[in-house]
Amino acid sequence: MPLQITHLGTGSKGNSTLISSESNMILVDQGFSVRRIEHRLDLIGVHPSEIDAILVSHHHGDHGGGAMATARRWGCPVYANKRTAEALNFGEEIDWHPFEGLQRIDIGDKMAALPIPVRHDGAENVAFVISDRTGVRIAIVSDLGTGSVELINHLRGCQHISIEANYDPRLLNSGPYPSHLKARILSNGGHLSNAQTAAILSDAWTPELRSITLIHLSQMNNRPHAAESEVLCAIEDRFEGELIISGQEGPDHTIEIGVGQMGVKPQGPTS
Repeated sequence: MPLQITHLGTGSKGNSTLISSESNMILVDQGFSVRRIEHRLDLIGVHPSEIDAILVSHHHGDHGGGAMATARRWGCPVYANKRTAEALNFGEEIDWHPFEGLQRIDIGDKMAALPIPVRHDGAENVAFVISDRTGVRIAIVSDLGTGSVELINHLRGCQHISIEANYDPRLLNSGPYPSHLKARILSNGGHLSNAQTAAILSDAWTPELRSITLIHLSQMNNRPHAAESEVLCAIEDRFEGELIISGQEGPDHTIEIGVGQMGVKPQGPTS
């Protein structure tokens, strides 16, 4: 069975991604209510009892706000660093497993995750590079204001990368956000612009990269066609795979990545 990536929703109203292998299922982030995440899983035929673990990138509510209640209801372990666990008030009633940056997390016997520290305001945020025993590697990268050599090095060789393309600077600067919020988004601890995302993908590209999903697009400060165009301009002459944009109202598609194979299938109630 190939490794499967399904974004259950991505944006300022909540984020969660289902990663499935032959023997394991995990959620990367859980920023929805328990009722909402259960509904979104039900749309793709997944029961909560099948989830082996929840990995939390950082404590901001749209990424970790639903993790504790979900773990308590489902009885599954939660992996998060100490700063995130403290901010989300993880208690003894849940099975919390702490990790450090760049510390390998083994999930079952066929899946592993590596947390890569990234810079984001007021949070000890991480990206995740997830691999299975067949050698497939995928990355989930969100909520960071700038790339780093360390991050790009870990992205190289991934067959799939989900990465935020949060804003178009022209839309942000001309939009209604107050000046202090614009400054925060534009800072090195804020979010990635389309151009920054394109530059990271250009630097991280290798022939192994088969698919890209752009995530966490601002509904106010970005447009899907603008994000797509910026990225394709940077990598189109090298990249021969699929470029997809995932939105807030997921799940909308599942990406399947295996050794020497890649596919995309629609998801959701109308699929």
